[in-house]
Amino acid sequence: MAHTVEELLNLTDTQLDELFSNGTVGDIPNGQAKGTAIIANGTKFSDEIAHFVNFFAWQGKTFDAQAGVLRNRITHFGFNAIIAKVYKGPSWFDNKECIVLDYSDTSLVARWIRDEIRLIDPNFYLGRVYWGEKPLIHFSLEFPPSQ
Repeated sequence: MAHTVEELLNLTDTQLDELFSNGTVGDIPNGQAKGTAIIANGTKFSDEIAHFVNFFAWQGKTFDAQAGVLRNRITHFGFNAIIAKVYKGPSWFDNKECIVLDYSDTSLVARWIRDEIRLIDPNFYLGRVYWGEKPLIHFSLEFPPSQ
């Protein structure tokens, strides 16, 4: 059964961590993905917070797999900003391979941020955000179906 954003918003952090741990690495994604911040998951507010963040702050990420970089799409207008290096490496969560989104050398604003993603369904990734080495939130990335 395919996972949905709505399902992820209703899972606990422990359940999200288990899903992340069981995910696969796959190829570094390419193209534009719709992002959803998973905040206050499992509460009646998670869906509203996700919509608010998506509309006003963060809409997703645009990957350039060949160059090994991404740009976050921010604000209601979807500006491409906040660049990260993208590569495969060990996860800070479980030391298994993941796709790392590393802002330390590419962004003054987000240099303390590291994201990690794993594929949980075709074209659907679950991610973890770290501030320094402290886990912060989860997020999802949905890519359009492959042509």
